[in-house]
Amino acid sequence: MADDLERAILLAYDPDAAVDPAVKSQAIAFCDCARREPPSSLLCLCLERLPRVPLPDPVRFWLLSALHEAVLSLPPSELPFFLSSLPALASCLSSSPPFIKNKLSQCLSTVITLHYPHSWPSPFVDLLPRLADGPHAVDMFLRLLSSLDDDLLSQDYPRDAAATAAASRVKDAMRMQCVPQIARAWFDVITLYRASEPSLSASALDVARRYIPWIDIGLVANDVFLQLLFELVESSEEQLRSAAAACLLAIVAKRMDPRPKLALLRSLQFNRLFSRQDSGCSLAHLITGYAVEALECYKRLGSDNVDGSSALELLDEALPSVFYVMQTCQEVDSGNIVEFLSSYVSAMKTPTQKQLVYIGQVLEVVKDQMLYDPAYRSNLDLPDKIGKEEEDEMAESRKDLFALFRSVSRVAPDVTQLFMQNLLARAVQSAEMNVEEVEAALSLFYRFGETVSDEAMRTGSGLLGELVPMLLSARFSCHSHRIVALVYLDTITRYMKFVHENTQYIPFALSAFLDERGIHHPHLSVSQRASYLFMRAVKLLKSKLVPFVEQILQSLQDTVARFTTLDWTSKQLKTSGSEDGSHTFEAIGLLIGMEDISPEKQSEYLVALLTPLLQQVDSLIADSKLQKIEESSPRIASVQQTIMAINALSKGFSERLVTTGRPAIGNMFKQTLGVLLQILVVFPNNVPLRNKVTSFLHRMVDILGASILPFLPMALKQLLMDSEPKEMADFLVLINQLISKFNISIAGILGDIFPTIVSRVFQLLPSDAFSFDPGYNTEEVRELQELQRVLYTFLHVMATHDLSSVLLTPTCREYLNSIIELLLITSCNHKDILVRKQCVQIFVRLIKDWCKKYSGEDKLPGFRNFIIETFATRCCLNSVLDKSFEFRDANTLLLFVEIVGAQKVMYDMFGDEFAVHFVSKGLPAAHCPQDLAEQYYRKLQDNDTKALRSFYQSLIEKLRQQQNGSFVFR
Repeated sequence: MADDLERAILLAYDPDAAVDPAVKSQAIAFCDCARREPPSSLLCLCLERLPRVPLPDPVRFWLLSALHEAVLSLPPSELPFFLSSLPALASCLSSSPPFIKNKLSQCLSTVITLHYPHSWPSPFVDLLPRLADGPHAVDMFLRLLSSLDDDLLSQDYPRDAAATAAASRVKDAMRMQCVPQIARAWFDVITLYRASEPSLSASALDVARRYIPWIDIGLVANDVFLQLLFELVESSEEQLRSAAAACLLAIVAKRMDPRPKLALLRSLQFNRLFSRQDSGCSLAHLITGYAVEALECYKRLGSDNVDGSSALELLDEALPSVFYVMQTCQEVDSGNIVEFLSSYVSAMKTPTQKQLVYIGQVLEVVKDQMLYDPAYRSNLDLPDKIGKEEEDEMAESRKDLFALFRSVSRVAPDVTQLFMQNLLARAVQSAEMNVEEVEAALSLFYRFGETVSDEAMRTGSGLLGELVPMLLSARFSCHSHRIVALVYLDTITRYMKFVHENTQYIPFALSAFLDERGIHHPHLSVSQRASYLFMRAVKLLKSKLVPFVEQILQSLQDTVARFTTLDWTSKQLKTSGSEDGSHTFEAIGLLIGMEDISPEKQSEYLVALLTPLLQQVDSLIADSKLQKIEESSPRIASVQQTIMAINALSKGFSERLVTTGRPAIGNMFKQTLGVLLQILVVFPNNVPLRNKVTSFLHRMVDILGASILPFLPMALKQLLMDSEPKEMADFLVLINQLISKFNISIAGILGDIFPTIVSRVFQLLPSDAFSFDPGYNTEEVRELQELQRVLYTFLHVMATHDLSSVLLTPTCREYLNSIIELLLITSCNHKDILVRKQCVQIFVRLIKDWCKKYSGEDKLPGFRNFIIETFATRCCLNSVLDKSFEFRDANTLLLFVEIVGAQKVMYDMFGDEFAVHFVSKGLPAAHCPQDLAEQYYRKLQDNDTKALRSFYQSLIEKLRQQQNGSFVFR
């Protein structure tokens, strides 16, 4: 049986054996069957076979794995047999590969976990004398201690309650019985084998490191042991040096009360390490760990006592070495660096002169940690996938660095300003500073602006009055690199408030935006960013730029000319990006649209800009009449950009200036609108072109005022042709703008197009206009949902701008019933509570518009009865009784306010005709008790709407409880 098992193990688990899969499956089944033997039988089998020599390693490993399973169920009565076999077992496995010895140590640690100290009272005492047998015995003992730590004692891994209790039992027994002897054994092993078997000494050090957190610290933090550790950290043997440093770090990090901890740190005399910077990197974690613990002691002890001062002295003593390793050692984790420095800065609330020096070094560390790797310089200049990933990673890692920088700025503003002065001056004056250093300097100066008050920014207090002019005139040798140019532009924009108050620097700011550092930078992304930021600067500086308008327009002449000189067949259009130039034209519009510009000059500028742009549009329209122009034609794309440019240009002009102050300007825009509207006729099916014209139409509504009305019938008729859901939604947004702008003046135009709007929308939307399957989140469904939302907004805008009469015109009446029914269903059931609120508000407005107070001839016969008998019951009662109406939701409460308000309006308009019907028919149908119905009637008669709302909510909640959830109102 045993020989068969060995053969089966080799067939199943020997990685070097070439075995038929079917045979291998049979072998695995045979091994599994053997493993299911009773624990005592399996134990005997394993202990009998393991000492045999020779025995292949796969067989030994399988037997040890089976032994491990057996000991998990081993009864105490079998323990003596197992223990008696240990010496022979350890001896025969002493020269085995590490994975074999590790498996044996795991078996032993499991037995200790289960049986120590009650059934196996002295495992460590029994094993310690065997260390004299030589390196193999020492190695096995150290492996056992490591396994025990991994499997049970270490707090680095989550444990369940049973494992935690077992760990406490084992630790307590070891402390009472053998920990001092084990610590002595570590010392002896380390000393004995440091020269002949350094790996064995390193293993002993690693085991000591693991056990230090829970043993008596005096067993290792004593003169003899510490002397050995400090000797080893200066060893030429890297393995010993690292292991000794880790051991010292465990001593330093030992959890203790602050005063004993301070005494421990003081006794370690770490100054012997701080004076040796040549070993800094190899001891980086130890040095920073010591500083972390010293800082923690200082924070816990406070600064107003002797102990706190002593902790601070230890920290001050360590900091130079800490900064050294932080700035020179790659091994130190940057996250831990930032965390420690942040904690240090926040603890130094009123820093001394010495601490201010250290805080200055903190800023140096921040700057160094921010530097990009020069290896990625070309990837970042012409950003490829690697460059973009590097940029994203740096942006993420800089979040904590910038937070630390802000903390330093608060604690030591003068130090921060001086640091920024030196850093910026170095960047400006030194031709040797590379891309990464200049980019970091500018990024920090940008963030420095976040720490400065508005007042300081405007006045240039402190060193700002020197730094901002230095920045504005700076021309770095690496300015052509994309990341430098981009952060430079963002930074000068950050300090534009200073320029606003100190106008003598406007020429410098303009040059930075307009020359090769900005809009004329060779990188397109930089040029586009400069255009946008220049537009923002123009918005801020406004009239202060009037003296420079000619100069600015001259500088932008080539940029503007690109829109009329592009070669249709070139790749310029494809590479320039669809938004290219719009910000430039908006900036120009803001400049020439100011009333400070003379009317003559304003007209001259505008004509010079509009004429070539409109000629381009005219040319396309004329050519399209002679030949078919494909939608994908570069000329179509060019005209799209032209319309965007004109649109952006118009943003600088106000309605008052265009319509009242300088009507000649208004005439130019009307002529422009007339030309662009022809595009809708010539290219009725080109959606991108229609969208651009619609956007321009929005803008003209804002600035031309009522003078745009004659243009609307044709424009709206063309925009309504064959509209798909997205275009229809955009069209309704335009109509909403027109209604909001012109109110009743738009009634005639709206009456003409309303039937077409409604028929088209009802055709596009599903019959249940708000029942979209939640499982389908396609682009088509999202467009329909948006159209639905805008439709309700459109009806709401009509109702609230005195245009409900349009619904009563003969051409619109045929759609009225459908609209009223849609509004009713939506007000009761729509999933979007805010849409329901809109519909209730529409009904309230229609009641006021179409019904006479109390009695008389209503504008819409039958509407009064519909409101009293249907709307009041279904929306104001049944929909609120539904369990989906959640009073704890803020939006639902807003809807409830509107519903109660609607009841008040119905009572004010219809009097008892509404109240009697609601109290005698509506409430009884909901099983409302008579006394509560009468209370509701009395509350309705009062003028206290708030009291009515409170009562009605309590009434609804009582009716829900009465129904006990068995009746759902719909």
